[in-house]
Amino acid sequence: MKILFTGGGTGGHIYPIVSVAEVLLQTSSEPVDLYYVGVPGVYEQQLTSRGMTVFRVASAKLRSGELLRNLLDVPFFFIGLLQALWRVFWIMPDVLFSKGGPGALPVVLACAFYRIPIIVHESDSVAGFTNRVSGKYADAIGIAFATAKESFIKEGMPERKRAAVEHKLALVGNPIRDFFFMPGETAIKADAKRVLDFDPAKPLIVVVGGSQGSVRMNDFLMSIAEELLNRNIQVLHQAGLNNAATTQVDLAGIMQKYSDTFRRAYRIVPYFGREIRDAFFAADIVVSRAGSGAIFEIAAMGCPAILVPLPESARDHQVKNAFEYASTGAAITVEEANLTKHTFLTQVDKLLADPALLASMASAAKAFAKPDAADVLAKEIIRLGQ
Repeated sequence: MKILFTGGGTGGHIYPIVSVAEVLLQTSSEPVDLYYVGVPGVYEQQLTSRGMTVFRVASAKLRSGELLRNLLDVPFFFIGLLQALWRVFWIMPDVLFSKGGPGALPVVLACAFYRIPIIVHESDSVAGFTNRVSGKYADAIGIAFATAKESFIKEGMPERKRAAVEHKLALVGNPIRDFFFMPGETAIKADAKRVLDFDPAKPLIVVVGGSQGSVRMNDFLMSIAEELLNRNIQVLHQAGLNNAATTQVDLAGIMQKYSDTFRRAYRIVPYFGREIRDAFFAADIVVSRAGSGAIFEIAAMGCPAILVPLPESARDHQVKNAFEYASTGAAITVEEANLTKHTFLTQVDKLLADPALLASMASAAKAFAKPDAADVLAKEIIRLGQ
């Protein structure tokens, strides 16, 4: 079976593709050939290391309120469409799995032209432009958040058409990297803190701001670093590949008057790879942006969370992700406009003072997680491709 993937450019698009591809390779009863056509960005090696043949196409991006840039991108869309028609013709896959994003729509349209079955997956609570269009051609649509259904089923839609769309929609969750479901070095949180060289008797907050980090979150954490440590709270802060060095300098300036023991309680790292699983397991609270991947990773580990959604996210999807997740009782959402020292520290103090609340949030997180998301999508891919 030939399986084609597309989805553009970010970890939020590529990592779910990787997760589904790994399941297909492990579980398919027949040999599978995996292909990717799209815009892999810096993640191409993630695809090729899973035996995937990668082809790039030109991409265009629709930007809200930027008419001139959108018009300038039109030629790139048609170039990408011609490239996709050519690549898909020579691959002639049995099925396409699309994650949306830049570069994906030409591939979807090419597969629709050749009458190749299409499955679309939407990670966020609000579908992007590419997936909203792709959904019209899809044979199946997987969504991670229940409210994403509203992106595909519009108010006033004729009942027959509505029923057809509902029939191909399924709430499946968001596939995340498989190591989140692997056993760690220990099943005891205190021991997990020891493994990371933190004091097992003190609470630990883990901060994640994405692979590149968030300058505003980093600056905010620096502004409250002393208050956190004075509360005997330890911090493991992923500041991002681009920003860790600057944040480390800022922290050194703040901490220079304190002892080494005090300073060691606040640790900055540039990036979490597979070790993010151990960090989450050791955490009493995770502080994070509200991308779908981050939320489902936090949920898989059963971590109580404080979510600070990115206000500039397209169609405000991070805010909507955060509030839908928080409505389950698994997290607290603090919008960036309301992120003050007092607000944040009050929430932290409230959580750490109430072990029963933390336990309830952890249970709600686990209940929200869908560890079989990649398996469900892989089975649907095989069904459509047969």
